[in-house]
Amino acid sequence: MANRERLVKTFCDLARIDSPTGEEEQVARELQRRLEALGLSVARDKHGNVIASEPGEAPLMLSAHMDTVEPGRGINPLVDGDRIASDGSTIVGGDCKAGITAILEALTSLKERGARRRPVQVVLTRQEETGLVGSQNLDFSLVRAKEAVVFDGEGAVTKVTTGSPTYVYVDFTITGRAAHAGVEPEKGISAIRIAAELVASLPQGRLDPETTFNIGTITGGSVRNAVPEHAEVTGEFRSRNPQTSERVRRQVLDAVSAIRQRYPEARIQEVLRPGFQGYNLRPDDPLVARVVSVMKGMGKEATLAPSGGGTDANVFALHGVRSVVVGVATTGMHTVRESVSIPDLMDAARFCEALLTA
Repeated sequence: MANRERLVKTFCDLARIDSPTGEEEQVARELQRRLEALGLSVARDKHGNVIASEPGEAPLMLSAHMDTVEPGRGINPLVDGDRIASDGSTIVGGDCKAGITAILEALTSLKERGARRRPVQVVLTRQEETGLVGSQNLDFSLVRAKEAVVFDGEGAVTKVTTGSPTYVYVDFTITGRAAHAGVEPEKGISAIRIAAELVASLPQGRLDPETTFNIGTITGGSVRNAVPEHAEVTGEFRSRNPQTSERVRRQVLDAVSAIRQRYPEARIQEVLRPGFQGYNLRPDDPLVARVVSVMKGMGKEATLAPSGGGTDANVFALHGVRSVVVGVATTGMHTVRESVSIPDLMDAARFCEALLTA
């Protein structure tokens, strides 16, 4: 069975290896070493993702990502009773090294016991935090699995994510006309004013239970005493409903068209591009039902719900790998208040064991 002392040590050892997005090489090499010690054959694709495989029919993919967000350098994990946190100056790296730890502990425990289990492929990706870049560049010719459990959710392992929205990047570049703000402002066209009017005309926040819209950044201008000639606005929208997503896209384009008519001498460029594709799994989906059954056998009740965020499961689903996301014992993700519950992390490892031997 899963060993608490070993599990905590594994997590802390991995957390101490700096792996901010784009700088995962050191932790990738360490994970390759650990997976090979477990008897798996490890490959690295051209993007640097880790794909560990073994013989056998119908392998189950176990997946997590290797990168962490900032501030994530020099992490000092501190164990306080049933909780692991940082010293307050960094994240602790539970997202997603807790997920990796659960997978490693399950495989180690099963090997110790000599238990018969389902074959696995362990897929550990790079650059998940910056838009699922690693999984989007994953060499799927190396992947035989058609089902995956992605260890990358917030909270207990019983928090099962069965759906995720389609994500669309929204970017605007606005060019007005510069002028001296005190001498001849009437000769200028303020790009910042245009940006403000555009933003004010767009939807914001939660639009319905399945859809959100957000403007994240506005930049522009050069000096205090000049009418600003340039401005840039970045944002996003997400929806689990394809019809709503299309309606929001049209709303954005209509807003831009109206601003262009109001400011015909300005130049407004918009780019709407997909980030990742959404998916939805029904409660009676075979993989979902199996996950729920295994948890029930552990005396745990699964909570099924869609998410407003994206994970590598979005990309896997596009490539024909049906995927369920489970929690990895982490709360406060992406903040210096992040912490990992050791009992919950033990449950995640035990779940992984039970899933492979069910």
